[in-house]
Amino acid sequence: MSEVRGKAEAARKACYALAGLPVEVRDAALHNIADSIWDQRDALLEANKRDQVAAEAMLDRGEITGAMMKRLELTSDKIREIVDMVRSVASLDNPIGKTLYSLELDEGLELYRVTSPIGVVAVIFESRPDALSQIACLCLKSGNSVLLKGGSETRFTNQQLFTVIRDAGKGIPEGWIQLLEAREDVKQLLEMSDLIDLIVPRGSNSFVKYIQSNTSIPVLGHSEGVCHVYVDKDAEVGMAVEVCYDSKVQYPSVCNAVDAILVHDDIASMFLPQLLERFAGKVEIRGCSRVLEKVKEGIKSATEEDWGKEYLDYIVAVRIVDDLDEAVEYINSYGSHHTDAVVTSCDEAALRFMGAVDSASVFWNTSTRFADGYRYGLGSEVGISTGKIHARGPTGLDGLTIYKYYLKGKGHVVADYVGAEAKVFKHRPVNKKWVQTRTTSLPDD
Repeated sequence: MSEVRGKAEAARKACYALAGLPVEVRDAALHNIADSIWDQRDALLEANKRDQVAAEAMLDRGEITGAMMKRLELTSDKIREIVDMVRSVASLDNPIGKTLYSLELDEGLELYRVTSPIGVVAVIFESRPDALSQIACLCLKSGNSVLLKGGSETRFTNQQLFTVIRDAGKGIPEGWIQLLEAREDVKQLLEMSDLIDLIVPRGSNSFVKYIQSNTSIPVLGHSEGVCHVYVDKDAEVGMAVEVCYDSKVQYPSVCNAVDAILVHDDIASMFLPQLLERFAGKVEIRGCSRVLEKVKEGIKSATEEDWGKEYLDYIVAVRIVDDLDEAVEYINSYGSHHTDAVVTSCDEAALRFMGAVDSASVFWNTSTRFADGYRYGLGSEVGISTGKIHARGPTGLDGLTIYKYYLKGKGHVVADYVGAEAKVFKHRPVNKKWVQTRTTSLPDD
């Protein structure tokens, strides 16, 4: 048996025990993990320094990008954010055992749809060391085992974080969290449909597409984040400039940063000079021919490759459109269905935009950078999904659960419901919940 398969089998065994643990045990372990991460922050920072030294050489060789280099950096402030994130996950409601609906099929025969863990989740991610702690804690809270494969550029940080989390998980079944380190381990993971229930890839467009094309295991994620802000003719110009600025500059190397700004022709002459002034010295603007006609200096000419491009850098494309419908058509054609925003004071225009844009998150008068599990109140996120099956958008605890059906009867048999004198199903909704306790699960009378 390979080492990877052995780890996957251990995770599978642990997930059954983990699913039955009371939420109090999982929450206590999360608080202990938070304490341990903070107590061992010096060791984490030292490990991260080793990664940064190695990454500098990788950057020089062209093996990683400057954006990846920035994402891998760990600081005391980031560790504090990680600790706060772990505690926020612990404070969330238990996602397991929730009754989604209940139905009386017949007298004394009651059906319940109840949330349950997915089982074993494999997450393959790059660059960001905080990703490991986010994913692990969300999986623990939702009762899932997790296999973690980080990028080589954060090898030492991931090892240290993994050790801290594993050792601090008091009362949690051994084997619930596993760390994989070799690149060749990924290929083996993709073939383990008998042990792994869900794969979450977090990385480049080509990387995610590779995962999606080489496994029969369900994949949750997005291949790229091409995000837009549309500045409508009824936008308040100052607000629009600040929304665009935050969407690009607050953190440009992430998937929810804006890549293209679409401007209604009626407002372009007022908006563009102010945008150019706000971005001056910080953001490179690449404009369409209509933009260049209105602003003679400070903007580069966009090429066809700039439309639909994810920059992950201080670069943004700007295009003038004739109306809202053209903006919507452009976004649905060139976007990646991740996050798109409209800035307007017209309610009707905003609602039309939000209903017509086919993206996981659609915003009104606010920065695209809000597309985040923590900011959505999900505690954190395991990733962002642009698909339309199971979970969509920032995926937190609910996206790591599925459901099962519980049917409780009093000796009911199907034979009574077939034939000439068959009993008739009532199929009557009932306001009852399936109550999960430490020892048993019973309907709440």
